[in-house]
Amino acid sequence: MNFSRRMNGLTSAVFSQLENKKNELQSKGREVINFSIGTPDMPPALHVIKVMQEEVGRPENYKYAIKDIPELLDAVIQWYKTRYGVQLEPDEILSLMGSQEGLSHISLTLADPGETVMVPDPGYPIFSVGPSVACANLYRMPLLKNNDFLIDLEAIPASVAHEAKLMIVSYPNNPVAAVAPPEFYEKLVWFAKKYDIAVLHDNAYSELVFDGKKGGSFLSYTGARDIGIEFNSLSKSHNIPGCRISFALGNKKIIEQLRNLKSHMDYGIFLPVQKAAVAALNGPQDYVRETMLTYQKRRDMLVDGLGKIGWTIDKPPATMFVWAPIPGKYSSSVEFTFDLLERTGVIVVPGSSFGEMGEGYVRMALVQSEEKILRAIELIKKSGIMS
Repeated sequence: MNFSRRMNGLTSAVFSQLENKKNELQSKGREVINFSIGTPDMPPALHVIKVMQEEVGRPENYKYAIKDIPELLDAVIQWYKTRYGVQLEPDEILSLMGSQEGLSHISLTLADPGETVMVPDPGYPIFSVGPSVACANLYRMPLLKNNDFLIDLEAIPASVAHEAKLMIVSYPNNPVAAVAPPEFYEKLVWFAKKYDIAVLHDNAYSELVFDGKKGGSFLSYTGARDIGIEFNSLSKSHNIPGCRISFALGNKKIIEQLRNLKSHMDYGIFLPVQKAAVAALNGPQDYVRETMLTYQKRRDMLVDGLGKIGWTIDKPPATMFVWAPIPGKYSSSVEFTFDLLERTGVIVVPGSSFGEMGEGYVRMALVQSEEKILRAIELIKKSGIMS
C-alpha cells in the first residue's frame, strides 16, 4: 500500500523513542520524571468545571453547534477589550478546536501548493507541519540567542519576502520562551504590508508572562488587522487543554476564509465547551494569575536549583517552558536527552526536534510539582552528568 508523500514529513521518531525508553525504565522499577510534554497539571477553576457539568447534563446541548453562540462572541469581545484594549466585531472572531486545529488548516486558505510560508526555527512543530500538509514551501526564519530569539526581519531576502504568502509568528514563544517588544511588532506590520504577506500571530502564552510584566496582543498594534490574525487559546491560561477551544481573531477576510474551510470539516465546538469558555472568560480572572505565579515559582525553583549544580540556564520571561543549553561536553541535544534519561530518569525534549536552529538546547515543561522538581534536581546532581 502506498501513502501520500506529504506523510513522509510527519514522523515523530524522537518522541516515540523517548516513550519507549520511558516505558523500559519504568518496567525495571526506575523512577521517571517527565518534563517533556507541555500539558498543564493544574485543574480549571471550580466555576468553569461547574458550568461544564451542568451543560453536559442538558439534552439540548448535543445537537450540532454549527456556529459560535452569541454569548461566546460577546465574552470574547469583552475580554479582548478589557484585557488588551482591542475592540473586536463578531465577524472578526472564530472559535477553533484548539489552536492546533487552526495552525493545521490556515495555510490551506492562504497558500497554494509550491507557494512560500515563513515559519520560525526553532518552532512548535505544527507551525511547519500545517504548511507542509498544504504542500507549501517552507522558509525557516532563525531564532537566535544573540538576537534575543526575535525574528530578524531585515535578514529575510527580498526575493523570499516577495514570494511569501504567510508568516507564522509566536511570542511569547514555544519552545524558546522569548517575548517580543513593541518595536518588533511595529516592524512586523510594516514588513508584512510592504511585501503583502499575511501574518498569523500565535498568542497562546500571553497570560503566562512573569516578573510583574504583562503580555499583550498583536491586534493592538496599528495596522495589524489589515494584514493578519491572532490565535488565542484558553488551554494554558485557564487550564482546559482537553476542552479544545481557542479563537482566531482579526482580519475579516482571513477569518471568513477560515470559517468557510471549517464549515466543510466540522460542525462547530460542542456547546457545553462553548459555555464553559464563556464562564472562563466572564468569571474572575484571579485564577489565571495564580496559574502564572505557580509557573513562575516552578521556573525559579528549577533554574536556580540546576544553576547550583552547574547547569546554567537563563530564566525564561514567559510561557510554561525552560529553554536550556546542553552541557558543553555534548554536541548533540538528542545524545544529551537520552543520556540524561538513562542516568537520571528525567525526560526533556531535544531542541533539534523543533528545528535545525534548536540544536544545542533542550526544552523542559514546568508541569511537575515543586516536590518533583526538587527530586529531579537531586537525581541530576547525583548522576554526575554535569561534571
